[in-house]
Amino acid sequence: MMTNAKSIDENWSDPDDAPKLDQDWADGADAFEGETLVRRGRPKLDRTKQHVSLRLDQDVIDSFKAAGPGWQSRINEALRAAARL
Repeated sequence: MMTNAKSIDENWSDPDDAPKLDQDWADGADAFEGETLVRRGRPKLDRTKQHVSLRLDQDVIDSFKAAGPGWQSRINEALRAAARL
């Protein structure tokens, strides 16, 4: 039996050849609560920070690092105090 080539859709897809819908697929899907898109990730900060390059004396850096993790935040706090913010 001959078929007319024009009657066959070039974008035809087999419904039995659907993509696998697994947890990885679901994790990448957008989530909605009603009509509101639920944003992923960390919430936006009230005060955003800006990346800068700053040269400090080595003994100043060593002093802040000696107090343990969070030394960059402590430098930020010291600068805010010095600027009276």
